[in-house]
Amino acid sequence: MIFFRQPRQNPRLRQHQPYEGRQLASKWAKTEALLAEPSLVSHIPPTRKYSPAMLSGMLAEHGMVVVKPIVGTGGGGVIKVAKDGQGYTHTYRERTQRFGTFEGLVRALGNRTKKRRYLIQKGIYLATVNGRPIDYRVKYVKTHKGWEYRALVGRIAKRGLFVTNLCQGGDLVTAAQGIRASLGASYVKDKKAKMRSITVIATRMLERKYPGIGQLGFDYGIDKQGKIWIFEVNTRPH
Repeated sequence: MIFFRQPRQNPRLRQHQPYEGRQLASKWAKTEALLAEPSLVSHIPPTRKYSPAMLSGMLAEHGMVVVKPIVGTGGGGVIKVAKDGQGYTHTYRERTQRFGTFEGLVRALGNRTKKRRYLIQKGIYLATVNGRPIDYRVKYVKTHKGWEYRALVGRIAKRGLFVTNLCQGGDLVTAAQGIRASLGASYVKDKKAKMRSITVIATRMLERKYPGIGQLGFDYGIDKQGKIWIFEVNTRPH
């Protein structure tokens, strides 16, 4: 009988491998943890648990909101809802429906959301590249040497969509390319540094609240005025 010895792993490579880490699916739980840090509050869009009454109030205050599952990935189930002088609109993927009454809107949302739990988040008018919204993913992982950045990239929405996820047809660019094309070259250095700074502070808060996390994917948006927003954090980033 012949025995094969397992090849020894290079210890230098092992030091840079990320921990699997604790998983936390609830967007609501992660948002609450981040809101405990005062310096992050202004970067988090107002977010509430879904109910018709809460939807009515947030539409009255913000005009446009995003309704998304508390548990979900890849932009699935995300709906944009807006209020204007003619009533309400409901956009899912490429299709937009208009409703003359709030009751009609709520019925349509009920058919879409079924029994899943949802959040309502203030809608952000993102900077665009050739009319297509762009947001950013920062991947931050914990290794034996501490937390390390693994990616800082831009995701441009497929034409006609408001979600930027690659699995929904979005295009991947470097963060520098995305910032340069949407805001201008003079913003690149500052916006990349600010996203990194927010990532460090937010990771500290999440690790304090949920010890054992090891991989984080931060989804950031930069609006037309150049302000950075945290949309959500994933503990199983791709």
